[in-house]
Amino acid sequence: MKTYRYEALILAVALVIMGLLLKKGLDGFSGRERTVNVKGLSEMEVPADKVTWPLVFKELGNDLQDLYVRINRNNLTVISFLKENGITDEEISVNAPEIIDMSAERYSTSPPPYRYNVTSVITVSSGKVDLVRELISDQGELLKQGIAITGGEYRYNTVYSYTGLNDIKPRMIEEATRNARTAAVKFAQDSDSKLGKIKNAYQGQFSITDRDENTPYIKKIRVVTTINYYLKD
Repeated sequence: MKTYRYEALILAVALVIMGLLLKKGLDGFSGRERTVNVKGLSEMEVPADKVTWPLVFKELGNDLQDLYVRINRNNLTVISFLKENGITDEEISVNAPEIIDMSAERYSTSPPPYRYNVTSVITVSSGKVDLVRELISDQGELLKQGIAITGGEYRYNTVYSYTGLNDIKPRMIEEATRNARTAAVKFAQDSDSKLGKIKNAYQGQFSITDRDENTPYIKKIRVVTTINYYLKD
């Protein structure tokens, strides 16, 4: 008889403990915050507002003095071409000539036809993007004057850039935030919940890239905003 009472007492205590634990678990579950994590994207295409255009030409020869004379003459011709077509002195810079002594090449198996290879670079840095694009198309006019503008070297690529990011940042952040909220509202509706306040938010880095390889003068700007919202019943 005593054994039954003892077992019943143990069972009663165990049930009480289980009840307390169950209540605590349910209270914790009901009080646990529910959130939804969403991302909002904003993209924009803008025309480049600055261009850097290196005009590169070379001269070959064996007499350095004669090469300098030719380089300087060609520099003046190129600068004249640019200024006659709307480029100002402030937008033009002339680099010091780069000289390569071909006879010093260690891996050459035969003597080169010319000892010196001199490269001259005149750089146009301007906000007149459309004008510079036209001049790039018209640079064949320099060829008529005996100056062949070379291309293909990576360090002398024409570079288009966009400098007005700070002016459009607020608008893009607003759009990304609005798109994130739209996604959060849809999630809340689908889960029979209501959207609460923002728990935290993270703004991603702005990226500026060429729209594609054929139109580097059109830039694509992109930003992604990540937001955590509270959900309410």
